[in-house]
Amino acid sequence: MYSIFTGLSRRKVLGLGVAAAATALISFTAQAADVELRYGHNNEPASVAGAQADWFAEALGKASGGNIEVTVFPASQLGKLQELAEAVSLGTIAFSHNTAGGIGSLYEPFAALDTPYLYKDVDHLMRVTDVNSPVMQELNEGLIAAANVRVIYAHYFGRRNLTANLPVKSPADLKGVKIRAVPFPIYTTAVEGMGAVAIPVDWSEVPTALATGVVQGQENPVNVVLTVKLYDVQSHLMLTGHMSNAEVVVINEDVWQSLSDEGRAAVMQAANETREKATNAILDKEASETQQLRDLGMTVIGPDEGLDVDAFRASVNTLVQERFGEKYGDLYAKIKAME
Repeated sequence: MYSIFTGLSRRKVLGLGVAAAATALISFTAQAADVELRYGHNNEPASVAGAQADWFAEALGKASGGNIEVTVFPASQLGKLQELAEAVSLGTIAFSHNTAGGIGSLYEPFAALDTPYLYKDVDHLMRVTDVNSPVMQELNEGLIAAANVRVIYAHYFGRRNLTANLPVKSPADLKGVKIRAVPFPIYTTAVEGMGAVAIPVDWSEVPTALATGVVQGQENPVNVVLTVKLYDVQSHLMLTGHMSNAEVVVINEDVWQSLSDEGRAAVMQAANETREKATNAILDKEASETQQLRDLGMTVIGPDEGLDVDAFRASVNTLVQERFGEKYGDLYAKIKAME
């Protein structure tokens, strides 16, 4: 434990006198954070999704004048995706981030935000997932009531693409192929809609599952493929762009309510700063990271190489409408209205 007297000789300590020592102690105590909170997530710190948690912690420390300190625990140190979502709901940790599909495990309608081929473009996605948008306000109210969890921001996570150890140009090429899916219904639907066999695997187990052949492929933004070195165990990258994701950052509602007005304002200031910074970081790198994967030996298949994106879109949309059309139809209409 750090002492205010560390580095002082005994004589100098005594020379401070009682009053001076008390003043020094008060000064040190004032520098300590009034609120200490934990942020757990599943991403590697080098990825944008992982780094943005650190950016948020730093921004909140500054915005609060040092009164709120956030300690970040990356790489599933505090649990897997489902466990992290539940930990925020229970208040075991204050913050976490997850896919909208993952948040849907706490409040089902949230999963609709991760529906494949839902958004016109990134700007459309960002308008919808702004915490002040009518869609997000409605979902946030439901999430708070159902799970005691509040969304504070969502940043662009990237367009999800397919990787595999074989060339894929249409859904027919994936018949019988086992592809890892994020273990939430909207994601297994996306993988099955592309023609594959969906195998739910938590992210922490994906590299091993690929290396051992439990699955033959997976789907993620290129930033993740590059950061986790999936090019070592996957030969082909297909630019299906089947899902534009926002990574959703949440806070336990009891923690939120316990903060002062100034504390909440600091949280939202840090949230807005981090949302913009993380989104720009992903956008700036998508094209260059795709090229890096080519340079590292992956065969990249896009429309110019014969990838039939329209066939994937039609196949996926058919299954999405079958499983979720009635359930999320009104929400889909509101999202479309924000194009």
